[in-house]
Order: sequence, then structure tokens, then C-alpha cells
Amino acid sequence: MRTILLLLLLFTASTKAISQDTLQLPATSAPGEADVSIAKGNWLVGAIIGSTGYNFSTDTYSLLVNPRAGYFIGQNFVLGAEFLANLESLDEETNFRYGITPFVRYYYTQGGGPSGRIFQEGVVGIAGSSVEGADDEPVSFVIGIRFGYAHFIARNVSIEPILGYTYTKADIGDSSGGGGLALALGLQIYLPGRGTSGE
Repeated sequence: MRTILLLLLLFTASTKAISQDTLQLPATSAPGEADVSIAKGNWLVGAIIGSTGYNFSTDTYSLLVNPRAGYFIGQNFVLGAEFLANLESLDEETNFRYGITPFVRYYYTQGGGPSGRIFQEGVVGIAGSSVEGADDEPVSFVIGIRFGYAHFIARNVSIEPILGYTYTKADIGDSSGGGGLALALGLQIYLPGRGTSGE
């Protein structure tokens, strides 16, 4: 529980710190492709297409492909869901994890330049796993925080390097859990919603 509260506090504090005018991040020079793409009413569709991660609790390495979709409920602000498909290598065993994690993402208007945006997101959800030779398939609680940069290679397409920390509790009723860092690459497509032409 302390880890969850710490992650939520870190997310809130870092959001406030980055948005402060005293941080003196360089403002974007003019409304660019990014402003059109992250407008209220648009849709976000894509995936985190590759990741390498290390778990602090065990010698675990992982690779994942996570499709996702979201909706811009306001300028720069997305609510959505990510579907997990994660292959882990743990002490000569293979573990396939699956699940769903709703996410919230905020794009900062400063510091990214006219063709990009720095963003921050939080995820929380549940995941299952299938381990070779295991009799049961436990359900895990997942919570995490990520920071990244959306570089717009076109008006509606961005490539995103992402660094994040994820905490996983293998048994929701148990007090033990573990966390790890992951470096990922995402590809997102921004679709105009009804009433937003993108022009």
C-alpha cells in the first residue's frame, strides 16, 4: 500500500513541478503538428511495440507488445486502456503475462518543440500470467508511472521513447510485491474525432 501511495504522490508532484512557470522550459515557437493531434475530441490508437525491462526483485527480463486506445477528453489530456501481452524470462522459465491497464496521459505544452511533446502517464490495472509447469495462474495488480517524448513524424503519427516504473503485486491478497524499470518504444496514431477535422 505504501508503494501505491508513493507512486501516486510522485505522479502528482512531478505533474505540478513540470507545469510550473518557474521551471523555465522553452516554449514552442508556434502551433505545430502536435497541437492539432492532441486536441479535445481526437482518438489515440497505437502500441508500445518493444520493451526491455529489469525487475528489482528477481532476475527477470521482459519483452512486450501492448496495443492501446484512448480518447482526448480535453486538450493534451487522454483517457484510455492498454492491453498487455508480455513475455518474461525468469531463471530458465518462460512466463506469458496478459491483462488490461487503463491509463491517463497528459502532454505538456512546453519543452517539446513544435514537432513534439513531453508527456507523463499513469497506469493501473490487472494482469494474469501463464507459467510453464505451473498449476495456478495468479491475478496481479499493476500500477505504474511513465515519462516519454512524442515525436511527430507526421501530423497524426508519433514515435515515442518511454521510460517507466511498474509495480506488480502477484497476489492481490498478499503483502509482497515487486517493481522494475522499463525502456520502451511506442508508435501512436492520432485520429480526428467528430467535429475535429485536424485542419
